[in-house]
Amino acid sequence: MVVANHTFLFADLVSYTAYTAEVGDDRAADMALEFHERVRDLLDEHLAAEIKTIGDAIMLRCDCPERAMRLAVAIVRGLEGGDRLLPVRAGVCTGTAVVRNGDWYGTAVNVAARLCAAAGQGEALACAGTRAAAPELAGLQLTERGPLRLKNLAEPVIAYAWTPRFLTPPGRHRPAPAPLPALG
Repeated sequence: MVVANHTFLFADLVSYTAYTAEVGDDRAADMALEFHERVRDLLDEHLAAEIKTIGDAIMLRCDCPERAMRLAVAIVRGLEGGDRLLPVRAGVCTGTAVVRNGDWYGTAVNVAARLCAAAGQGEALACAGTRAAAPELAGLQLTERGPLRLKNLAEPVIAYAWTPRFLTPPGRHRPAPAPLPALG
């Protein structure tokens, strides 16, 4: 069954493969599992559902594009860096998909995964469909970053980025993030 207007979110740890090579499989796996748990702690508040984990990545689905983008920002702002996790990035896309055996397939899923891969450290990227479906996202100070040529997609994707105003150099403490604007 095709379901329209679901929003998919992928988030992962930046440079996880290099980290695994540096510290070994056990420590890297522990970090990925901690990342997944910390993301799961945010799901109820944003009315999101976990679809699956894939290594250091996590795939989520939301019915509300605005909540999905706010969740992406909460993930990259609240979970990246520090003493325990690598930097984080996220990609969000709203569109159609099909569900089979509890998993989701379709263009919106693929674009969300590709946006995550294209995002920089501490950045959340959203497709134009998400931006159009969630006009209240202006409070997140999104900037257009596109069109982007994404792997295996025939057409470029217009993307909107939320990037922190500063990225703290490694090894330095960064101040606590300001609260996100409230949902209406």
